[in-house]
Amino acid sequence: MPKGGKKGGHKGRMRTYTSPEEIDAQMKAEKDRKKNEEEGGEGAAVNDNQKDDKVAGSGSEDSDDEISQKRKGVEGLIEIENPNRVAQKTKKVTDIELEGPKQLSRREREEIEKQKAKERYMKMHLAGKTDQAKADLARLAIIRKQREEAARKKEEERKVKEAAQAAVAAAKGLHTLSLK
Repeated sequence: MPKGGKKGGHKGRMRTYTSPEEIDAQMKAEKDRKKNEEEGGEGAAVNDNQKDDKVAGSGSEDSDDEISQKRKGVEGLIEIENPNRVAQKTKKVTDIELEGPKQLSRREREEIEKQKAKERYMKMHLAGKTDQAKADLARLAIIRKQREEAARKKEEERKVKEAAQAAVAAAKGLHTLSLK
């Protein structure tokens, strides 16, 4: 069974045909239009000249640029007034300023500010002026004290152990002497 579920699918739809009366009416309308164009050829030329005068008389450079550009969709049919649309203006090479200060975009400015703030923070952190640096130094001091105490205790235990071994050795020496 085909994918659509019915034999034949979409091809079995009802077809529409143009009636002979409609075809005759269309042909007649087309002949009338051609006849009007031939008779009113001079009048049509006058109308075209008037339209050209209106376009040329507008005087704005933007409208000339828009007319010369190929319009998309319904732009040619409907006059659109969009305040957000910026017409691209062509610049000459001589007008471009190469030595002037460059305007950075918002993202570039934010990135530079972020880097500068990070550098400032690192300088203050190394100097020990930030809260995190103070906390780190305090933690380090506590760890140093704990290590010193552990080293001192270890040294004391080692001394006690050596003294005990010396006492045991002395006691063994006395015990061996008495047997002889």
